[in-house]
Amino acid sequence: MTSQTIPVEPFDLVVFGATGDLSERKLLPALYQRQRAGQFSGPTRIIGSSRSELSDDQFRAFAKEAIDTHVAKEHIDEDDLAHFLERLFYVPSDAKSGKGYDNLKRKIGDGAEVRAFYLAVAPGIFGDIVDKIDRHGLATPTSRIIVEKPIGRSLETAREVNETIGRVFDETRVFRIDHYLGKETVQNLMALRFANALYEPLWNSAHIDHVQITVAESVGLEGRAEYYDKAGALRDMVQNHILQLLCLMAMEAPASMDADAVRDEKLKVLRALKPIHPFNAEKLTVRGQYRSGASAGGAVKGYTDELASGVSNTETFVAVKAEIENWRWAGVPFYLRTGKRLAARVSEIVIEFKPIPHSIFGEQAGRVFANQLVIRLQPDEGVKQWLMIKDPGPGGMRLRHVPLDMSFAQAFDVRNPDAYERLIMDVIRGNQTLFMRRDEVEEAWRWIDPIVAAWEERSQNVQGYTAGTWGPSAAIALIERDGRTWHESV
Repeated sequence: MTSQTIPVEPFDLVVFGATGDLSERKLLPALYQRQRAGQFSGPTRIIGSSRSELSDDQFRAFAKEAIDTHVAKEHIDEDDLAHFLERLFYVPSDAKSGKGYDNLKRKIGDGAEVRAFYLAVAPGIFGDIVDKIDRHGLATPTSRIIVEKPIGRSLETAREVNETIGRVFDETRVFRIDHYLGKETVQNLMALRFANALYEPLWNSAHIDHVQITVAESVGLEGRAEYYDKAGALRDMVQNHILQLLCLMAMEAPASMDADAVRDEKLKVLRALKPIHPFNAEKLTVRGQYRSGASAGGAVKGYTDELASGVSNTETFVAVKAEIENWRWAGVPFYLRTGKRLAARVSEIVIEFKPIPHSIFGEQAGRVFANQLVIRLQPDEGVKQWLMIKDPGPGGMRLRHVPLDMSFAQAFDVRNPDAYERLIMDVIRGNQTLFMRRDEVEEAWRWIDPIVAAWEERSQNVQGYTAGTWGPSAAIALIERDGRTWHESV
């Protein structure tokens, strides 16, 4: 089975922070892949901008090295690469002083009808860049702006960021990017639920026992110590990635795939989350911090060993038992966990159905396990439906728990695009379905802030866990005291 690529109209994309890590690892490789797929048309341009004093040719050399490093060799075509590099230009600029913005305006000129600004920079200078875009007349009535997380670090600061952006760009032109929503399997969750008659009748508290969402990383800080120690796992992963996955899994069917129809339903889920406060936070949440241990690459340092200060109470792991207080999900726990330096890199959603009320097969047939639907986001994107079947052969009834396995790599004769490829093209098309609306962001913070406050009020310190394991023992107790266990995510 193959897919079809539909070209987009010509556009100008201005990337602020064009020489940074995000641009190098994700944006430039993603844009090249769209060039290679034939999705660009006409005089499309990518204009890089940052404080680095580079020429067009130097920026093109930087982009070529990024693509050579981060794109598989078999996906690099020299003609496509040369054509892509011809689309690249560079203008130095400084968001604080405003230096270079007049040059940027001249470079853009009248340009394409579609103009997008990508803020691949630290959140602290979002306001400065938006202000300079406005003052120098760079924004047209149809211009779009792409904003990376984090959107603030609390409800109050998120509102400030949104207000700053909103003074120049109305909500229909703001694209708050969460790359998890661009993953193929995340979108397939929507297709599984709403394009099939099989699951939706069972998608409720009458048939589902509980849900697990795991976003595990095997790496440590990777040069993000300054940011991460001020954020922690709750702000860095739960407030955005994990809550977005929870919303897509739990929301009601929207009337259509219209952006606001989808986001209205996600917002209802966020508003229905049961509050976590100082009186129940210790029972419903676990904070962890990795200590020295081992990973696939050998021995690794503990979290505080990677910090200049050597001291920190910032969590690198968090587990939460969440509940949604509505008719569909009343009584169904959602177990959320994320962390760094865990046993494996894996992101998945596990929907465990309720067990059968009675087994007719007797003890000799073996244990009857509950059915599970496992949606793997990364690595090896795919879906597994775990069922009970008879073990083949004579000798009586022997039951086995086996998966119906659909690996996307095997089912589709097509390269699986990176999430950024899809999301950037959706910006150019003006499709906001996979982007967070302002009220979504703020509602997520409204649920997260009391958890942070509860940790501070009750002095809920981090619990150590050995690098290369699945987190502190308290995370295991969080789910096992309910008579359940974490899915083996390997």
